[in-house]
Amino acid sequence: MEKKRRVILVTDGDEYALKAVQYASNHVGGRCISQSQGNPSLLTGKKLVELILETPYDPVFVLFDDCGYIGEGAGERALIYVANHKQIEVLGVIAVASNSHQVEWTKVDVCIDRFGELTEFGIDKYGLRELEVGRINGDTVYCLDQLDVPIVVGIGDIGKMAGRDDVKKGCPITLKAVEVILERSGFYDGANSEEETYFTRTRGE
Repeated sequence: MEKKRRVILVTDGDEYALKAVQYASNHVGGRCISQSQGNPSLLTGKKLVELILETPYDPVFVLFDDCGYIGEGAGERALIYVANHKQIEVLGVIAVASNSHQVEWTKVDVCIDRFGELTEFGIDKYGLRELEVGRINGDTVYCLDQLDVPIVVGIGDIGKMAGRDDVKKGCPITLKAVEVILERSGFYDGANSEEETYFTRTRGE
């Protein structure tokens, strides 16, 4: 039986998102597919799966971005392919809010506002709470409701949020979203299996 790679999907792909995700992935002992960065996404789902399978450690972080395209753009097509691949286990999705108030929205299980607080309410691009419960507006989120994933965490504009998620400050909002996904997916428990991983070797350092 083929071993599945455990992956976290991120619905943003600009330079700020890449820096924040790289920081978070390093913090938890995972790997970020830096080539997935793009605004919009440039790599196909097939190519991304190839890169994921080449990485040495889980969790693997992958970025997707439609650059404001309404409907199913290149980023979402790649995301759907990766999420449905037989060798991929999606631990969760970090759904990034944007200013789009047209078609693009998704249901979320929980959001994290710019102050680092968990909330049932949606949040906007700046990480501020909105009035609707359990949904956010975003750029590359149109397809998320079609996917069978354990948890979708909504956050504001990753790596930004009025400087509160800046990499110089340790990207606290992004990092908290990652921690929520890893805890609720049972990744920490799975990391203590017989197979030694980077996470188990460095957890006590």
